[in-house]
Amino acid sequence: MSFRTALATAIPAALLLVSFVAHAQGAGPSASEPALSAGFRFIESSGEALFANVCRGCHMSDGKGAVGAGAYPSLAGNRNLEAGGYPIDVVVNGQRGMPAFGAMMSDAQVAAVVNYLRTHFDNTYQDAVTADDVKAVRR
Repeated sequence: MSFRTALATAIPAALLLVSFVAHAQGAGPSASEPALSAGFRFIESSGEALFANVCRGCHMSDGKGAVGAGAYPSLAGNRNLEAGGYPIDVVVNGQRGMPAFGAMMSDAQVAAVVNYLRTHFDNTYQDAVTADDVKAVRR
């Protein structure tokens, strides 16, 4: 099995586990929303839904991150989110222990979750990023 094939199999499995754990902790999606995306690509379109199913498992429901098996940075009041290009790059290409989600999200989805992060959790960055901004960051 090639590294790419192994990675393509491992990431969705890990995301499934993260979403299951978050849902089991009582902070999962409502009964009217699907619990998980099916397949390799995410189906959620709103920043809030993407955060809930993709990001919350590591960064916690309050966005304050966690320390345990790894260190998951706080997104709350995070000055690194001030310039919209930085969080776009991190979501698309990954960084350190955070996997790259670019292949699993469309440009519009990346923009939605980045805009959600930049306007929630004590972040007040109102200059919205666009799908075109995401397209420019993709490698």
